[in-house]
Amino acid sequence: MLKHSKLLLIGLPLAIVGCQKEEPVTGTTAPKSDGAGLKIVFIPKDTGNVYFKDVIHGFEDAAKEINADFTTIGPATGDATSQISYIKDQVQRGVDVLAISANSPDALNPALDEARKKGITVITVDADLTGNESHRDAAVLPTDFSKLGEGQVELLGSLTGYEGPFAILSATTDAPNQNAWIATMKETLKQPKYAKMKLVDIVYGNDDSQKSTTVCEALLSKYPDLRGIISPTSVGLASAAQTLQLSGEYPGGPHAAGKGVQLTGLSTPNQLKKFVQNGTVTSFQLWSPHDMGYIATFLGQQIHGGKLKPAEGVEFTAGKLGKRTIGKLNVVAAGPMLTFDKSNIDKYNF
Repeated sequence: MLKHSKLLLIGLPLAIVGCQKEEPVTGTTAPKSDGAGLKIVFIPKDTGNVYFKDVIHGFEDAAKEINADFTTIGPATGDATSQISYIKDQVQRGVDVLAISANSPDALNPALDEARKKGITVITVDADLTGNESHRDAAVLPTDFSKLGEGQVELLGSLTGYEGPFAILSATTDAPNQNAWIATMKETLKQPKYAKMKLVDIVYGNDDSQKSTTVCEALLSKYPDLRGIISPTSVGLASAAQTLQLSGEYPGGPHAAGKGVQLTGLSTPNQLKKFVQNGTVTSFQLWSPHDMGYIATFLGQQIHGGKLKPAEGVEFTAGKLGKRTIGKLNVVAAGPMLTFDKSNIDKYNF
């Protein structure tokens, strides 16, 4: 049993499970097109993160539409260097488009540079090579990341009355997307509106359920007056929700001190649905993971085929999703953030 304390988690995007082995998906329903024979691989951060399952579905759907061959394979853990051997292996296999959700902003650079020298198009998906964007051709990110951190702080503030101490439960210390969001959160807290909110700790669960649970329990014990937690990772958010439910310290819970601990963040609706329905989590956010994989497929196809030279302001067509515009640093935003709560969560199934 956890000690009485308050916790609020604002989570980050969800993670969807990748594959333990390569599973090719070959398009058979679409007529022969520019994508026929194109070999696309996606390397997620790790195969234990359920968030990437829907990203993979996006790749699969688009691959069928353009008649391309799609494969996904990845490491079991999200360590900074865990993806390097997989990148090198795919280079040897002669893949055409290598899509990757980067576990590190710089550890992968030599391997990705070698892939590009071999004529392979490299696209980061969901997590970019922050500060090292020249080592890939383009990126498909969930949403406008420059606003995500601010949005998470605002969501937590709206749940806590814009006051009280809170903590952040992140993935790994090297996760570039998480670190970028956290940096924005810190800047947002400097605004007068958030003067009564105080970030007291940042902990890391390494996108591992057990470790995320352990560090969440430690937060509840260490900060008995904690009002909230922001977790910019689906694994961390789900683990924190389970921990908070068992501790009974959520708003209205049997062991809630005062108004209770608010938990929110980024995750798929299916992962958090039961926690929203039983009141452990009031609301959280996410984008469409499926759309990232879908858009990345068309972007990779057109870049590799020489029909598109990525540059700021350039438009391209992403299948059924229509026209998209490439932004700064060759980044394409998949779409706006969605906020899930009891009023709408049953409408979504991913």
